Amino acid sequence: MKTCFNALNGITNEISSKIYKDYGWNPIDSLRKSWAILCNAFLVEARWFSVGHLPKTDEYLKNGIISSGVHVVLVHMFFLLGHGITKRNVDIVDDFLGIISSAATILRLWDDLGSAKNQEGHDGSYLDCYMKENPGTSIEIARCHVMHSISKTWKLLNQQCLPPNPFSSCFTKACLNVARMVPLMYSYDGN
Repeated sequence: MKTCFNALNGITNEISSKIYKDYGWNPIDSLRKSWAILCNAFLVEARWFSVGHLPKTDEYLKNGIISSGVHVVLVHMFFLLGHGITKRNVDIVDDFLGIISSAATILRLWDDLGSAKNQEGHDGSYLDCYMKENPGTSIEIARCHVMHSISKTWKLLNQQCLPPNPFSSCFTKACLNVARMVPLMYSYDGN
């Protein structure tokens, strides 16, 4: 574990140094914060799994959009692109708001439409949480609910990308492209 932490810390420091050199902004606090939030989300899921707890849908999705890892990728991408690095934008990125949260929500929900089983048993999914909260709900109805939620989140993401948007068009397009590739990544129909 210590070796993994040291490797992650070393890479994060290298990335921060490159960004500082290229753009004059040291993102080390933001990058470390994104990794800490991700690791904490993994711990929450591990606790749920270890005690057999299936959370409510809101609680699951709030943690699941973080454990998807999308925010870590987009926080790094924001700084590496180097466009529009301002205190205000850094605060938005650090708080995991707007287009970052929407892109992560789309990924989490698409993932949960697919196979949410691991090799040793069931590790839970939004579908499971929804069906537990709504007894008697069929898997088909739960899937329709998830598809509707994805559609609503896409509408929100598109709205967040319209002016006035605090981020550069380059970063905005990157967030959209992350969300666009999700259905391809989680296509469980065998294609």
